[in-house]
Amino acid sequence: MAAHQLNYSGLIVFQEGAHVESSRIYHAVDEYGEHEKLVMLDGTTREIIRNNEQVFCYYPSKHIVTMEKRQSIRPFPALLPHQLSELSENYRVRKGPVERVAGLDSQIIALEPKDAYRYGRVLWADKNSGLLLKAELQNENGKMIERFVFTQINVGGKIDTKIFRPYPGSSEKSNPVIVNTIEPSANDLEWRIDPLPPGFNKIIDTKRQLAGKQHLVLHRVYSDGLVAISVFIEPADNAGGETGLSQQGPLNVYSRFVSGYKVTVIGAVPPITVTRMAEAVSMQVPALK
Repeated sequence: MAAHQLNYSGLIVFQEGAHVESSRIYHAVDEYGEHEKLVMLDGTTREIIRNNEQVFCYYPSKHIVTMEKRQSIRPFPALLPHQLSELSENYRVRKGPVERVAGLDSQIIALEPKDAYRYGRVLWADKNSGLLLKAELQNENGKMIERFVFTQINVGGKIDTKIFRPYPGSSEKSNPVIVNTIEPSANDLEWRIDPLPPGFNKIIDTKRQLAGKQHLVLHRVYSDGLVAISVFIEPADNAGGETGLSQQGPLNVYSRFVSGYKVTVIGAVPPITVTRMAEAVSMQVPALK
């Protein structure tokens, strides 16, 4: 049975350098579609809930729910890409040995980049369901810079779909504030990135309110089918911080000013990728009628 048709729940651990955090995940399928809930067990209480293509992020202590039609990076665990062959243009796909993860026999699959614009990954997939039980992001030297892994998992069984409500703990007296993302206007679509790094295509185009920002920020997401890169564009008087190349954990960030706007490109990709994308951003001048 394909993993997206399964009910499962479990505990997962995310590691980034010395930083480690854990989460509990629930996944269920019923007559209304696919549902997923990720509950952060460390730090600020936060829940990410996906009902088909609708994604909610709930902050119980603040009674705030953010809502999107789609999300750029699916919460782990995820399935293997629907067709590994689709990645062959940019990655070498190599099959490794079988290892046990969370008590299940898992097939190791290595994805080695063919160019300098992306990092490699090693995946551990349950041999029976195809569910991704462990994943490592590796830099150009083969060093692990990020890891997700199941430490406990239950596959099958019934899951109460009430837990997939956007804010299950709320009451009529304490309804949370819902913050929506907004589809971009025609003027926003005048921005372009040309040329893009090989294999990357735009998958999301939206506007959102970011913490500490007075104006909505244009947010675009580009993907090669495996990794996602975010591009944020905002008025220069709304932006702060430095320009140039910087790092945020496993993420590389490149910022520059273009025509009175600040452009920031961020992703778990090599520095050359975010730099090339940021330097390729330009504003198209509308043609005179």
